[in-house]
Amino acid sequence: MTLSLSRHIAAACLLVGLAMPAFGEPVMVTRNGSDTFIAGASVTETLDTQGDTFISGQTAVARGVSEGDLHVAGFDVSVSADTREDLYALGATVVLRGAIARDLTAAGISLRTEDSAQTSGNARLLGKTVTIEGPVAGALLVTGREVVLNAPITGDVRILAKTLSFGPKAVVTGTLTYSMEDRIDVPERVAPASRVVYEKISPMDVWDDMAEMDHWREMPMFPTFASIIFGFIISLLFFVVLGALALGIMPKRLEAMRKSIVAGPGRTLIAGIAGLSVMFGMVPVTGLTIVGLPFVPIVVLGITAAWTLGYALGAYAVAMRVWVGFGGDPEAGTIPRLLVFAGAIIAIALLNFIPFVGWVANYTLVLLGIGAMTTTLLTHFIGNSCQALDVDMKPTKT
Repeated sequence: MTLSLSRHIAAACLLVGLAMPAFGEPVMVTRNGSDTFIAGASVTETLDTQGDTFISGQTAVARGVSEGDLHVAGFDVSVSADTREDLYALGATVVLRGAIARDLTAAGISLRTEDSAQTSGNARLLGKTVTIEGPVAGALLVTGREVVLNAPITGDVRILAKTLSFGPKAVVTGTLTYSMEDRIDVPERVAPASRVVYEKISPMDVWDDMAEMDHWREMPMFPTFASIIFGFIISLLFFVVLGALALGIMPKRLEAMRKSIVAGPGRTLIAGIAGLSVMFGMVPVTGLTIVGLPFVPIVVLGITAAWTLGYALGAYAVAMRVWVGFGGDPEAGTIPRLLVFAGAIIAIALLNFIPFVGWVANYTLVLLGIGAMTTTLLTHFIGNSCQALDVDMKPTKT
């Protein structure tokens, strides 16, 4: 059953998470056959859908009725909609209030089913804190650090938990199997001893990992000084190797892009904004085609590669401009250029310690580099003929 839970959660992440646009965009509703896809930064929808429904957003609130399967993913998830088929919910905070005609699969740091969330089939729940108040007509599977059962369960119940407690409404008609470090007293009103099975488990690191979820609202701790130095050295070596490869493989094209940045920094910056916008826009566009969902990770990987290359190219261009401005040789060899590039990486890294200024400097370099690459790419595809043509499409004598 654990494999089934993982499969359904993976399906929710793939079909909903990859299709969602960047937070901050308006709610988008797309239909493909009987399926409905809803995504946005903050989604509050009253459903009346006949097929399967997919909802994703930073805040996702679903009301109404879904005649097919309902998939909801987000940071804060609230489902009051009645689901005629299966319900899949995934988020940091998940609250379920609607009736589920078939099976329920849900996961979250804080997961709660209320009294009105009656599940007619089986329920599979995973979270740090799991509270079950909604009745389950089938079997119940729960994995969590802190589990509270306060609902009637008609089928068998299997619980893996650090702590387990029962509310006044908890009744298990089937067999109650619980796995914990220590045996607990299960009230007779919940299930008689003849239908209670205890499976001892030894302390596992999983509980410590779940305990760390308590700090998800806090800022991460600062790394040690040694970690910062080591990470910086690795990054510096990476960029130096990248620069050496670029200077060795494509020196002329690299020089042309560098000169285009120096010649028109404003124009290049605008081209970088356009190029970066197009790349980020490809993510929701590719995902919304449905058939393009498997290619979304490739698009994201391409954006990451373009961002890194743009950063390196922008840093190199600015560093060479400063080098030439202080009397350096613009036609210097590979080694001096690599040293200038390495110096630029070090200087930019130091700028990161200045709040806001460091971020602006880094982002500007990325835009300059991507702008130069965008201009080069457009020139390659469109061409740049130096021959002027008259109205008869014949070369003019100039």
